[in-house]
Amino acid sequence: MTESSAAGDVAREVATLTSAATGTWRRAGVAGAAIGVIAAGAAAGVAIERLTVGRGMRKKARLALDSSGPYGGLRGTPGTARADDGTELYYETDEVEAEETGKAGKGGAKGATDGTAGSASAAAPRRRRLFGRRTPAPVTVVFSHGYCLNQDSWHFQRAALRGLVRTVHWDQRSHGRSARGASQRGPGAVPVTIDQLGRDLKAVIDAAAPEGPLVLVGHSMGGMTIMALADQYPELIRERVVGAAFVGTSSGRLGEVNYGLPLAGVNAVRRVLPGVLRALGSQADLVERGRRATADLFAGLIKRYSFSSKDVDPAVVRFAERLIEGTPIDVVAEFYPAFADHDKTAALDVFLEVPALILAGVSDLVTPSSHSEAIADLLPDAELVLVPDAGHLVMLEHPEAVTDRLADLLARVGAVPAETNVGTYGTTAQPGD
Repeated sequence: MTESSAAGDVAREVATLTSAATGTWRRAGVAGAAIGVIAAGAAAGVAIERLTVGRGMRKKARLALDSSGPYGGLRGTPGTARADDGTELYYETDEVEAEETGKAGKGGAKGATDGTAGSASAAAPRRRRLFGRRTPAPVTVVFSHGYCLNQDSWHFQRAALRGLVRTVHWDQRSHGRSARGASQRGPGAVPVTIDQLGRDLKAVIDAAAPEGPLVLVGHSMGGMTIMALADQYPELIRERVVGAAFVGTSSGRLGEVNYGLPLAGVNAVRRVLPGVLRALGSQADLVERGRRATADLFAGLIKRYSFSSKDVDPAVVRFAERLIEGTPIDVVAEFYPAFADHDKTAALDVFLEVPALILAGVSDLVTPSSHSEAIADLLPDAELVLVPDAGHLVMLEHPEAVTDRLADLLARVGAVPAETNVGTYGTTAQPGD
């Protein structure tokens, strides 16, 4: 095949994909067709793959990854918290297996940090920490996940900490195993707000970790949830939180994010997307069929906006697809408007005296690393880590970098021994690799 004929095939395939996507979504209404047009940005990559890999083979590969993928299967002791509007919030607790060797309050934990600040690259050589010894303090680490994900998005970090420090993983309302938001149902439905998510986190803490020091870890929307918690319950942060990690998140101004699109394209998306999502959310059954019909195209979109590395593990990519595909379109529509209103810059002041980690992928198109740098400007004593060749799902794409820096934070606050080293925990490498 000549270069020109190959280019022609790609062009024709892009046109076919775009037409198919637009036609499928048009059945959900005129607004739905806009999704097909927006999705065309991923069509070129999918088209190239289609020229070399048949549709049947791609489907078989997805099924094989679904059946054999090792990610997302970790389970803990289940529990349920009740939000202030009655929504049932599902969480799981992983307890410490070894006997605790001591107890520390917030003052002792704070004294463990050396106050070192600055930014670093994940590529820099550094000592690895192996979680494999008893914890010196009864610290509970609470993980909050991002938009369209669930608690399993922390798979690698959970594996690293499992049984060695007490952890709580929870599903945000309407995500994962948590119930649909009670306030978002029925004739008196109200929009989801980030403030509501902050109150949800407080309910989970009250149920799963009512006493003792806390480390709060949040990715994307989960980081915003932590900020909303601090805004509404600053005394909780001052009295109990000994550490915080903000991963791929933002304190505000999300309306300025361009998602890697040219100016004209992003302006068009901003104009139509809220209406598109409302229209699609009102016809969820039809739209879910449309999502399945255009699975290849939307897999391309998910990969583009989740990862940056060209050699990311296919099983990890498929795992991310399953997480995102598992979020119903009406939930996507319910949550999206909350981000435009999100502004918790002032709430960050509560974390000024809390040891903190701020980490982001350099190539994150959803919450750009500049937003993490802005948080770091407001928390000058925090550690800022910008991970090269990483996108929005940095904790899945480069799990060792995230686990390593999180381990440093936990060591600084006395949650894990400072003298131990990391081995293979938090890596995508399989046994025998």
